[in-house]
Amino acid sequence: MAIESSCDETAAALCVDGKIVSNIIATQKIHEQYGGVVPELASRAHMQHIVPVVSEALKLVRSDQWLVGNHPVRLGGGEGRSPVSGLSSINAIAFTQSPGLIGSLLVGAQFAKSMALSLNVPLIGVHHMQAHVLANLIPERKPEFPFLCLTVSGGHTQIVLAHAPLHLEIMGETIDDAAGEAFDKTAKLLGLSYPGGPLMDRYAQLGDPLKFSFAEPQIPELNFSFSGLKTSVLYFLQKQTPAFIEENRNDLCASIQHTIVNILMKKLQKAVKQTGIKQVCIAGGVSANSGLRKALQEIGVEKGWQTFIPAFEYCTDNAAMIAITAYHKYLAGEFIGLDAVPSARG
Repeated sequence: MAIESSCDETAAALCVDGKIVSNIIATQKIHEQYGGVVPELASRAHMQHIVPVVSEALKLVRSDQWLVGNHPVRLGGGEGRSPVSGLSSINAIAFTQSPGLIGSLLVGAQFAKSMALSLNVPLIGVHHMQAHVLANLIPERKPEFPFLCLTVSGGHTQIVLAHAPLHLEIMGETIDDAAGEAFDKTAKLLGLSYPGGPLMDRYAQLGDPLKFSFAEPQIPELNFSFSGLKTSVLYFLQKQTPAFIEENRNDLCASIQHTIVNILMKKLQKAVKQTGIKQVCIAGGVSANSGLRKALQEIGVEKGWQTFIPAFEYCTDNAAMIAITAYHKYLAGEFIGLDAVPSARG
């Protein structure tokens, strides 16, 4: 059983022998009216949602069968083990230990500890960003090690070299803002509601990505920077009238998205050239962006890469990615004590 509560999504998932058999997510809508996540409201909502979410994940148990979608799947437990059947069959509890909002993390951590203690099973702490990378191991079609992963979210932008499930090397990361933050903040400059990233993606599909040009910061090696891009967009919009922005909204969204994706793809191509690895994945909330997904597929075909893109439900914050990471930690015997504490920083 895995629990995710790092930000504003309360999620629970069950993993059996490396297969995700349930993945339940409760989204908090309250933050939309504030234009961003309010930490205190997020932690309160987690306390309200966590019991129903975990209960819903466990409802998929039907004697010796689990329901995957609408299809019953029989998952025997192997020699000496009975088929899965409810709480008594859970042999470890995992939770997101870092990074994230500390109040939100505490809710998931304390619930997981209480559950592990009551069931007398081991506890597993999971790093949120490691889990995003390993979300690529959930589908039947998955990359072989070693592979490269471009991990892009609201708080992080990284290029990771995955040597093995529990051996990840960060090759480059943002020195200031993350790609997801660049999407949301430039969307706010355009007058779009929160969360702005998905809205920008929607409008971008109707616009011309080459209509406007914005700054692409030149950062050495494989690191990223998006603060200059945000400033470039800000200065451009300050010179325009509200009517101009409204009339050109689709083109502006398309041009900003094109610039962000272009920055990401240039660095990813550089990483492939540097390592020689052509198994390439994306992960994180921004990997749900249609422009990024299309760009990776097109470059993959052009360069002869094998590309892997998680399903949408495994891109944004979810417990399935925590569960698959915990599965590999369980096999390696990487457990933590009940005295372990969550951390806002990874």
